[in-house]
Amino acid sequence: MIKDYSSLGPAYRDFKVKEEVYVPEPKEEFSGEDPFTKMAPIRGELKDIKFDDTYTYLDKSVWFKILNSTIVFLTWIIAFPINRIRFGLRIEGREKIRQNRKLLANGVMTVCNHVHRWDMICVMQAMRYRRAWIPMYAQPFRGKDGFLMKAIGGIAIPEERSGLRAFDKALDELHDAKQWIHIFPESCSWKFYAPLRPFKIGAFNMAYRYSLPIVPLIISFRPRTGWRKLFGKGEPMLTIHVGDPIVPNSNALRKEETARMRDLAHKTMLDMAGIVSNPWPSTID
Repeated sequence: MIKDYSSLGPAYRDFKVKEEVYVPEPKEEFSGEDPFTKMAPIRGELKDIKFDDTYTYLDKSVWFKILNSTIVFLTWIIAFPINRIRFGLRIEGREKIRQNRKLLANGVMTVCNHVHRWDMICVMQAMRYRRAWIPMYAQPFRGKDGFLMKAIGGIAIPEERSGLRAFDKALDELHDAKQWIHIFPESCSWKFYAPLRPFKIGAFNMAYRYSLPIVPLIISFRPRTGWRKLFGKGEPMLTIHVGDPIVPNSNALRKEETARMRDLAHKTMLDMAGIVSNPWPSTID
């Protein structure tokens, strides 16, 4: 049996899922026209930071390495257990990481839907990697959360053209060091939104450029039951699904290959989440 959720609003048009899939009631009015509408406000007073060629995109100082390692350690010993208890996190498909360990050893890119304040923590738990680097919109780095965003591995995407060379150099260094890069291709967070929005092509251009295998992940939802109703104020529980790696074909033309990887990642994520009909295509660029 297929369940139809079109009645939830224009952002859920033609949205259908398998019978066992849970779709939470929307708590926000999502845009049915622009899937890239930024819903989360930037907290705090905005700082005057220029993201140009003078900005430090990749901090290599000893102080930052200590800070980043401390944040990762605290994430493992505090945030991971809380995520299990408060949101009942389940991980499906993790064996695919073990099965492809050699393929991913020289660097990997992960992509996931952006639906929760802790979705990056969910990705880290699924991948069991200790350090991730996450290209993000620059504007939130000016706000109250900017320090923490950078401390956990966030890299601001430059707003000034002059910053692109420094940004690319930072990514070159991460690739040379065989690091893990994570991108939310939906670009901005829509809290507990069950459909999958279109993807920006930048993540897949990056994967093609560096010949990085892409691991698609998607977070789906479950109703809050039992003693977990004591937590979360009615928020759903979370399941993160891990897909098979998508390997770039370096012999193919960039435009065609990046489109193939984007479309395949989008379809794979829909299938893992049990989405039969989705309101959005893989791209509207």
